[in-house]
Amino acid sequence: MTDSLRITDGDWTGREIAQQPDVWTEALANLDRVRPALEAFLAPLLAQDDLRIILTGAGSSAFVGRTAAPVLTRALDRLVEAIATTDLVAAPLDYLLPRKPTLLVSFGRSGDSPESVAAVKLADQLVENCWHLTISCNPAGALALHARDNSRSFSLLMPTATLDRSFAMTSSFSSMLLTSIAAFAPDAAQAERTIALARTLLADPAREIDAAIALGFERIAFLGSGALSGIATEAALKMLELSSGRIDCYADTPLGFRHGPKFVLDERTLVVMLDSIEPYTHDYDDDLAREVTQDGRALQVIRLGELPYLLGAEISDVWLTLIYLIWCQRLARRHALALNIDPDSPSADGQVNRVVQGVTIYAWPDRQP
Repeated sequence: MTDSLRITDGDWTGREIAQQPDVWTEALANLDRVRPALEAFLAPLLAQDDLRIILTGAGSSAFVGRTAAPVLTRALDRLVEAIATTDLVAAPLDYLLPRKPTLLVSFGRSGDSPESVAAVKLADQLVENCWHLTISCNPAGALALHARDNSRSFSLLMPTATLDRSFAMTSSFSSMLLTSIAAFAPDAAQAERTIALARTLLADPAREIDAAIALGFERIAFLGSGALSGIATEAALKMLELSSGRIDCYADTPLGFRHGPKFVLDERTLVVMLDSIEPYTHDYDDDLAREVTQDGRALQVIRLGELPYLLGAEISDVWLTLIYLIWCQRLARRHALALNIDPDSPSADGQVNRVVQGVTIYAWPDRQP
């Protein structure tokens, strides 16, 4: 369980990136143990044709939902929505439908983010028939505690090691994503293949990452379609966090990038393409990569689908999200080290915190104007 680059005793970010294949294996084993109870909880809910499923969380936890929503929509043959708690809490009646049966799937590393707790309470208060599936890393967190002795709630806890000690979510993000996919759309063969690929990736010296860092990029754009657009958004956040805001970070889809965001391209901009394995979607990746390369405005275009250990790999986009995620985490960490920033504590002045602070949650009024 080691990243091929040096990991010092105090480098929790490096350790938590490197441990992911191990904690994924443990998370899947834990899920298998509770699957009969989980299926008993979910079966009557999924039997309701009008059940609404919302995936929610704050920050990176929201991006878990954004990544998983297209995957679960396809697997369940019903619309699954990703709505951040930061949206739900600020304007609940814009997102919650009181008479629509709803399963709220909440993601959280600590399970104590103010908005995450408030979203659960508001859903219970405003939706007539609401159930909760909590996927979190902290057994003592408010989200996990809410599910105890509550017949309308079910808690899936991640392995203890995923309660990351570093600032940025890494193994917590990927384990919650893996668990959400495996809970609703299990595929043991794909999961096993993904874990093996992750080990290969982590053993790789990542020369393409170091070469990109050596170019001295000051902007970065991550581009991906479908579920990969969620990973693009998370990758941009990881780079922003671990560079302490010193890198301008963008995320978009290959098709969306042309509609204005392409203005970010210049000689300082690195473009990272999160290529789809699906041929139809991959055509759009090819078009954009070719266009950006021919324009000659970007510093470099890196196509993750062309990494040596992925060529010929029999893996779908659903599981490819986890491989690309690790690559982007490693890029962000190694870039932080190159900038002499501590990846574990990138906010030297303490203005940005591991668990968000300074949020006032207001009580929902009994009567609305």
